[in-house]
Amino acid sequence: FSTAITITEQPVSVSVPAGYSFTLRCRAQGRSPLQYQWFCQHQSDCRLIPGATNQDLPIIAEQTQLYTCRVNDLHRNAVFSDWVKVEVHQCVARGLPPRLWQGEPVIVLNPQEQRVEVGQPLQLQCAAMGVPAPSYQWYHNGNPLEQQKRKKLRITHSRVSDSGTYLCCASNSHGEHWSSAVDVHIGEQSQPLSLCCKIALLVGNNRYQHHPNLMAPVRDVFELRHLLEHLGFQVVSLLD
Repeated sequence: FSTAITITEQPVSVSVPAGYSFTLRCRAQGRSPLQYQWFCQHQSDCRLIPGATNQDLPIIAEQTQLYTCRVNDLHRNAVFSDWVKVEVHQCVARGLPPRLWQGEPVIVLNPQEQRVEVGQPLQLQCAAMGVPAPSYQWYHNGNPLEQQKRKKLRITHSRVSDSGTYLCCASNSHGEHWSSAVDVHIGEQSQPLSLCCKIALLVGNNRYQHHPNLMAPVRDVFELRHLLEHLGFQVVSLLD
């Protein structure tokens, strides 16, 4: 029976720089002694990992792969752990010594400004490292987008109302980090700045070294941005 073995600790997905050393863990309980065997899958190739018969699987990150662990007992009962993804980033963000990194989210790919015609698809992308792998939440003009919780934000048919400022929050159990804020223009033609235009620079800081993180500056920046735009300002808004 499948209930003869119960997995008590599932392995966890991670997102790490190339060359980073870590361990995948799997724990299970059964009515008789248990045996472990790890498997990996790259693209469509799934294979047994020779010698990987312990509860812990040490890994040196080389390429993005999926992993699972099979647990069986002496009575031919067997269960598989969840499949987990080990995402490997070949380019490490500056100022991130792997030996000192504790797994907190670090943005390695920021979204880019977009100009899209009405009805055309809109796509923004963000990526972050983290142990465990970060989850994502996209924001439009300071408001969370409930359907946009992946690395890639996709809107199949863009509308004028989709114009505005976007940013992404990557978070895990160690904390959160925000991407750069970018402007998206839907159905708008670029206008060259005149020599007499009014320009406003807004800077909102919500992360401090010796002070609890703040959330209000994010919304404040967006609200002030719209107010200044109504007054005829060209606005540049920055976070952290």
